[in-house]
Amino acid sequence: MPKYLISFEKGAMDHIPVEDFPEVSRVSHAVVQEAKDAGVFVFAGGLRYDDNDVEHAVVDTGGLVTDGPYPESKEVIGGVMIVDVPTREDALKWAAKTAVACRCAQDVRKFMYDPEQTD
Repeated sequence: MPKYLISFEKGAMDHIPVEDFPEVSRVSHAVVQEAKDAGVFVFAGGLRYDDNDVEHAVVDTGGLVTDGPYPESKEVIGGVMIVDVPTREDALKWAAKTAVACRCAQDVRKFMYDPEQTD
């Protein structure tokens, strides 16, 4: 089955009041558990970032390491979930559940097909 990346940008959840985060966390973990129970869950996690501790780096083809992009950049992903589902429509349904749980829009991208992958 195809795998899909469901993700959101850094800062997408900044509008959520701090006191609401325990509930957002509870509901988000429930969606992950639902995906596990459905047998479509591959991986999920938030990505660490803060203004004083950027551990993101870009390594070019020559091995040169450059720090960045920096946290104010839109390119920084805040969190991800990977699902293994038969159709794009199924991936969009999981993204919708995640969007409600996280209270922010989700980006959905299909992984490239690997003809050598057997699962």
